[in-house]
Amino acid sequence: MNRIEQKLQEDKKILSIYFSAGYPNLNDTVQIIQDLEKSGIDMIEIGLPFSDPLADGPTIQASSTTALENGMTSQILFDQLKDIRKTVSIPLVIMGYFNPMLQYGVDAFCAKCAEIGIDGLIIPDLPVDVYAEQYKATFDKYGLINVFLITPQTSDERIRFIDSVSNGFIYMVSSASVTGSQAGFGNVQEDYFKRIANLNLKNPQIVGFGINNAETFNQATQYAKGAIIGSAFITHLKENGSSKIADFVKAIR
Repeated sequence: MNRIEQKLQEDKKILSIYFSAGYPNLNDTVQIIQDLEKSGIDMIEIGLPFSDPLADGPTIQASSTTALENGMTSQILFDQLKDIRKTVSIPLVIMGYFNPMLQYGVDAFCAKCAEIGIDGLIIPDLPVDVYAEQYKATFDKYGLINVFLITPQTSDERIRFIDSVSNGFIYMVSSASVTGSQAGFGNVQEDYFKRIANLNLKNPQIVGFGINNAETFNQATQYAKGAIIGSAFITHLKENGSSKIADFVKAIR
C-alpha cells in the first residue's frame, strides 16, 4: 500500500506542509524535510519550481523564483532526494506544473519518483480527462498517486469523475483565489466544505489555500481529513531560514 493511503487510514487529522524545493537555499531541501518529520508533520508537498506557476500566490511565486535563481531543476531535486528514504518515512508528494515533467519525459519522471520513494504528484495544470486517457497507466505502473484539485466552482458531476479516477486524496481548494490570499473562512467556505462532505466521496479530502494557523487548520479539518499549509510556512522560512521549524508546527497543533 502506498504511504499516502497508509497515512490516510490513521485516526487523526492530517497536517501537510508545502515548501518550494531549493528555498531559501538550494541545498536546504533535505534538511527541511527531515526537520518537518521530526516536528510531527504527517505529509510533505515538495514544490518543483516553475517560471509560470498559475495557481500560486505571490509568496509561493517569490519562493519559486528564488529557487530557480538558486539553480533548482528537476534533476537536481532528484539528486537531492536520492537517499531521502534512509531518514524519512512519512509520505512525500511532488507538486509542480506539467511542463517540467513533460520536458523530463513523463515515464522517466515517474520512474525516478518511484525509485527515490516519492508517493504521489500534484499537477494543477494536468486536466483529469487527459490524465485518465494518456497517463494514468504510467502512474499506476510506478505506484504513484496523482492528486487532483477541486474548487467551489467545480460541479458535483466533475467532482465525482475526479473521485472515480483518483486514489489517495482529493485536494480541496478552499476558494477560487490563488494561494496565500485569504485569512480565515466564512460561511461560503463552510457551506462548500459541507457540500463536499455530503457527496460521500470514496477519497478523503485535504483542504489547501488559506490555512495559516491553528484556527484555520481546525476550521478546515472540521469537515475534511486534513489541511495543507504553504504560504505561511514559506513566510516562516523567509523570516527564520530553515531553523525554528518545530516552533512553527507547534503553533498549528
